[in-house]
Amino acid sequence: MNWQFWKKKNDEQETQKPKSKIREWWDAILFAVIAATLIRWLIMEAYTIPTPSMENSLLVGDFLFVSKFHYGTRTTTTPLQVPLTHQKIWLTEIPSYVEWIKLPQYRLPGFTSVKNSDVVVFNIPPKELNDGKNYPVDLKTNYIKRCVGIPGDILEIRNKEVIVNGTPLPKPEKMQYGYRMVTKDPVNERNFERWGLGPEDVGIPSSTTGMQEYTLHLTKEGYEAIKAEKNSYIVSFEQENQNEHDVYPYTAGYGHQTFGIKVDSSLLWSQDNFGPLWIPKEGATIQINDSTLTLYGNTIVKYDHNDNAKVENGKLLIDGKEVTEYTFKQDYYFMMGDNRHNSLDSRFWGFVPADHIVGKAFFIWLSIDSNSSFLNKIRWRRFLHIID
Repeated sequence: MNWQFWKKKNDEQETQKPKSKIREWWDAILFAVIAATLIRWLIMEAYTIPTPSMENSLLVGDFLFVSKFHYGTRTTTTPLQVPLTHQKIWLTEIPSYVEWIKLPQYRLPGFTSVKNSDVVVFNIPPKELNDGKNYPVDLKTNYIKRCVGIPGDILEIRNKEVIVNGTPLPKPEKMQYGYRMVTKDPVNERNFERWGLGPEDVGIPSSTTGMQEYTLHLTKEGYEAIKAEKNSYIVSFEQENQNEHDVYPYTAGYGHQTFGIKVDSSLLWSQDNFGPLWIPKEGATIQINDSTLTLYGNTIVKYDHNDNAKVENGKLLIDGKEVTEYTFKQDYYFMMGDNRHNSLDSRFWGFVPADHIVGKAFFIWLSIDSNSSFLNKIRWRRFLHIID
């Protein structure tokens, strides 16, 4: 180090060997990767919408930025990872990380918290929805839904109406439901296009007794517009009721366990009639019995940071000792898609732990309609659209 910086350097000292082109490129790429990694981790990350579970609020083909600084960014548990990757190295099946070093996860301070009606990106909890693999929390598959219940809320769905703490939750402006349409003849694809429906909005048609049956996922306005046409080939057109009981807490296939506890008929809920359900809050204590184990046992065992917890013979055991009351170690959230009859959400697999929250959906920077012609593929009206 030159401690006599006020003295003028001679020409020999000022002469430095110029960098090679390869070194210049390497330095530029390294700087770009480090900068992009820090921005992606600390501030904002880009995502795309692959499924119609949030239509019409978010469309298939929307590209959006998700804010990490709203709720506070998380530190990673696996620091040895290929930069700018998620679960796998691009275009391969090779894991992008190794677990030689595992760190505890922390969340840096944010300037707000998750609120009811926020559109949130999170890591989906069940292993079964992560290719059956036990990924680290921050590398689990990303989902995007609307938060309808925050810690401590009592949530109920009554005849499709979401009610939180006794008050109906404001409905998203472009919320969709499933509608069953029966027609005399197959509907021409041009009619679906004229109604503004893509393949993701139309269920696989079935044919019974000479009639064609379709499930259409529509806003209320879309339903009224089609019904107002009074097409002679439409025999019936009504909103569907989803009252099958294959939902939380007795859902099969999404990793939820009821531990052999006898089914309580009062907990046989459906997509359209669900709850009331209390959402766990950090520091809150519950009594352990058959009902609470059915609702919260899976969460306690799998997601509440208990190293040695299990349920046997209707009892909660932690470190081999029976527990008759339990205090939650973190907050939980309840998420639903705006496309209410076409969304795999908390109604099926349960709560989202606080440590699975990624960030708040912020704005759409690009939207591409894969079903449109080349000149109309970009949805210009959605450019820089703020998400609410």
